[in-house]
Parts: sequence; structure tokens; C-alpha cells
Amino acid sequence: MLEIIAGILLITGGFFVLVAAVGILRLPDILMRMHASTKAGTLGAGLILLAVAFLYAEIGIISRALATIAFILMTAPVAAHAIGRAAYHHGITFWKGTIVDDLKDYYEKTRQTRRGSEKVSEED
Repeated sequence: MLEIIAGILLITGGFFVLVAAVGILRLPDILMRMHASTKAGTLGAGLILLAVAFLYAEIGIISRALATIAFILMTAPVAAHAIGRAAYHHGITFWKGTIVDDLKDYYEKTRQTRRGSEKVSEED
């Protein structure tokens, strides 16, 4: 029975990893690509590691698999956010179908505030 569960988890995890790979190749924008790779890739890797934990059913392997899943769940969103923010600051071009850029006004206000504080400190 554990082998069947592990097989189902492996196939499902492999499917999500494949979806992440196709998303990276086919999506038009770096932000969309990161979304696909982070969400589907994390789920796929987690399911594959869960399948390993079910299949081998040893406390050492289960604990390492669960620790790895927790590590992936904690680091993948943070890494994607940092890469996306860096790409945005670098001035990436959005996909032509992107309608709203909510960050543009925020970062322009932040830049103006920083320039204002720099001018004040230069005058002192």
C-alpha cells in the first residue's frame, strides 16, 4: 500500500515539476515565470520528497525529507520575491498584456522621499 501511495505522489510531483518547467519556457514575463517555478516547483519537489518519505519509512529519511520540505517552503517564496524585486528595480520590460503596475507609484514616491532627505542632509 505504501508503494502505491509513493507512486501516486511521485507521478503527481513529477507532473507539477513538468508544469513548472513548461511555465518557465512558455510564459512571456520574468515575473510570471518566477510565479510558475516557485508555486509548481515547490509543490512538485515537496510531493516527490513526501513520496521518498513514504517509500522508505525510516525515521532518518522521513526527518530529512520533512526538513527539506520545510526548508523549500520557507526559502522559495523569499528567493522569488528578492529576484522579482531586483528585476523590477533593474527595469525589466513587462509583458504587453500587463495592464496595471501597482508598484510604479509606490517606488516613485519612495524615490522622491529619498531624494528629499538627501537634499536636506547635503544642506546641513
